[in-house]
Amino acid sequence: MLFLLLSAFFAIFLFQQLYWKRRNYPPGPTPLPFIGNFLEVLKYEAGYQAFTNWRKQFGPIYTYWLGPFPFIVISEYERMKETFVKDGDAYTGKFGLEEATDLFRGGKYGIIDTTGETWREHRRFAMHQLRDFGVGRDLMQSKILLEMSFLAKDIENHKEGEVKVQEMFDIAVGSVINQFLFGYRFDEERLPELRQLKALVKLQMEKASDPKAIALCFPWTKYLSIGNDFRELLIQVRGQFWAFFQRQIDEHMKEIDFDQDESKDYVEAYLKERRKRKAPVGEKEIFSNENLMNILVDLWFAGLETTSNTLTWAIAYLLNNPEVQEEIHEELARVIGSDREIIMSDKNDLVYMNAFINESQRCANLLPVNLAHVLEKDVVLNGYEIPKGTGVLAQISTVMLDDKVFPEPHKFNPKRFIEDNGQLKKVDELIPFSIGKRQCLGEGLARMELFLFTANLLNRFKVKPGRAGPPSLKKRMGVTMCVETFTCLFEPKTY
Repeated sequence: MLFLLLSAFFAIFLFQQLYWKRRNYPPGPTPLPFIGNFLEVLKYEAGYQAFTNWRKQFGPIYTYWLGPFPFIVISEYERMKETFVKDGDAYTGKFGLEEATDLFRGGKYGIIDTTGETWREHRRFAMHQLRDFGVGRDLMQSKILLEMSFLAKDIENHKEGEVKVQEMFDIAVGSVINQFLFGYRFDEERLPELRQLKALVKLQMEKASDPKAIALCFPWTKYLSIGNDFRELLIQVRGQFWAFFQRQIDEHMKEIDFDQDESKDYVEAYLKERRKRKAPVGEKEIFSNENLMNILVDLWFAGLETTSNTLTWAIAYLLNNPEVQEEIHEELARVIGSDREIIMSDKNDLVYMNAFINESQRCANLLPVNLAHVLEKDVVLNGYEIPKGTGVLAQISTVMLDDKVFPEPHKFNPKRFIEDNGQLKKVDELIPFSIGKRQCLGEGLARMELFLFTANLLNRFKVKPGRAGPPSLKKRMGVTMCVETFTCLFEPKTY
């Protein structure tokens, strides 16, 4: 009798897991009970291939399960335009588990993990400050070029010959974002701060993609002793981040002049805005210290990690494709013809340089799994009525590896971005900054940095592999794709 009951229970359980819970969603890969389809993603080292396979099998819209949560994956550019762009407000929600946000943030604060008024107000404020501090104008260009001059000097003075590329870009890019946030760059005295922050970023990213971290996001795990050490480690990392940012806020509070309209950096501007918007007693403050701390984490992390990683990937691809570097130097000699500073007004004349940067972004493809949103209202997708609150995913990595748009997608080929007439080709499917109303708010700054650092570095130096040879292009699954540590040589060019 017991055997029959257990068999009946098991049959009902399988029916619910394999059919009933999936019946109202677009077809997709069959999820395993409790863990969903995540093991299939981990099966492929970089994580891209699972989504590419599913697109070929189920079409551009399908359902992917992360544990018990369904996500509608949109993996074709035209369908992304129809959804995340044309019906953008419906897709601005942000997927998040209370346990995860408490673990990594202490609650729903910041820009990346918030929704509604808090998200809109802080995103608008951050974009306004980026414009005020010169993104897209000569003011920000001069700050980036200043960091480029320090970078070049460090290369020329490097006594050991070989340079750790990632560390070099971390200092330059980290100084740009740090000046925007806190008003100072990472000079020799401040470098230990950068190294500490970078180590925390690396540790948090490694731990965030660990299956243990994913398991800890489910509410029932808090009642188990298993994983407590791991949970404490994540809280310690969060605390060290906050301690650094709180020191910055405290220093600004000592020096700030609230009667002065202009601000020297983002923190000062935020503190002034917070005073203006101080909520009456008993009402929730949108511009709060908790939000400021988490926004600084968002902006610092996004402002350093993605741009520095992309620049490092660009050098890695260059060293593995020496003919590309030859074409870049030929164009620079023909168009620029000296070691003068290259500025944004030169951008349109350097077609191959732009194509190289585009291809570096496409191949680096930093997000194997894009950040997940949730629907803010009911929608209809592929004839299925999808309710408000369902997870949705604009899977940009699949688009940038689409072999119909990018033939031989795993081959590094900047010329795919050049028209037959020699002009730069606009390819809509190149979407490294994501798409829709939640796409990267620092896109303008990142584009300036990618062009100014890459063009000026290659105009002054030839890059050669270090003693270990060209770097590995192997990718491993993570929150973002990082290059394996490598060194190279920079040989000054002569004109």
